[in-house]
Amino acid sequence: MQVFTDARCLEHTAPRGYPERPERLAAVLAHLRQRGHPLVEPAAGGGAGAGTDEPAPASREAVLRLHAPEYVERFRRAVERGDGLLDSADNPLSAGTWRAAWGAVEATLAAADWVAAAPGRRAFAAVRPPGHHAERATAMGFCFFNNVAVAAEHLRARHGVARVAVFDFDVHHGNGTQHLFAARADVFYASTHQYPFYPGTGAASETGTGAGAGFTLNVPLPAGSGDGDLEAAIRGRVLPALRRFAPEVLLLSAGFDAWQADPLGGLAVTERGFADWGTWLAELAAEVAEGRVLAVLEGGYDLAHLPRLVEGHLTGLEGGPAGTPGA
Repeated sequence: MQVFTDARCLEHTAPRGYPERPERLAAVLAHLRQRGHPLVEPAAGGGAGAGTDEPAPASREAVLRLHAPEYVERFRRAVERGDGLLDSADNPLSAGTWRAAWGAVEATLAAADWVAAAPGRRAFAAVRPPGHHAERATAMGFCFFNNVAVAAEHLRARHGVARVAVFDFDVHHGNGTQHLFAARADVFYASTHQYPFYPGTGAASETGTGAGAGFTLNVPLPAGSGDGDLEAAIRGRVLPALRRFAPEVLLLSAGFDAWQADPLGGLAVTERGFADWGTWLAELAAEVAEGRVLAVLEGGYDLAHLPRLVEGHLTGLEGGPAGTPGA
């Protein structure tokens, strides 16, 4: 399992008490280093966008395949002016937010390139700000650029991948990712999430539109759902749908706020649950995608447990033992 990150991701700061803060990623990275996971920072050595406020041209091109140019420019100008928010109170801005958002995109793109280059490659993009709520022209839910969606489209455009699937297991529905691909049949979007809950989307009846009808799968779950409920949803609904679609690369919006003690969620998943999902998804990827998997960090706000939850999931993706039962 190769872990990709970018030091710029820590530059986005937020007001005191805000849950999506640099310490989330710092804790995950410190834990993974301590546990022997090598970290790759492509931009740190002078690569795409390193040391500047602007992204590399290829990175900008990748973002503009999905995000409106006027939105990207509006985001840049808001940070440049010193605005405190972008689009909503959920998206505070700081002097480092622009650089952090591009750092997240570029680390995710580097991970996608690496995964696409050879069969059997599995990677984790340890990045922030998260991305799955970001719409084509709107920031929301802590998200500015939709990292996983940009990676999916990049795999299609630059690597010729015919079919990409995104499975989102964040406690919150990934409205942005769903909407960006809802009318398309080449990207399959599946989500398990608490419902009804923020952002209000993700009903089971949302299955795609036009040419994309049937290529969106939402499995909404009531508050209090735990490992058994998620197992039924994933093994009973999500995995069969992904198997039928047979993606060439499997992307994961890896949110860890379905954790039983997460302050922003209401589900009851244990450490064992996240690890088991990793095992099942790795097995599926080996069957239909030559083992190619890219997981991208989304939510997860219990700092005391987030690093272990991430490690457990990555261990599952690597084919190792599942987490401690009941943890």
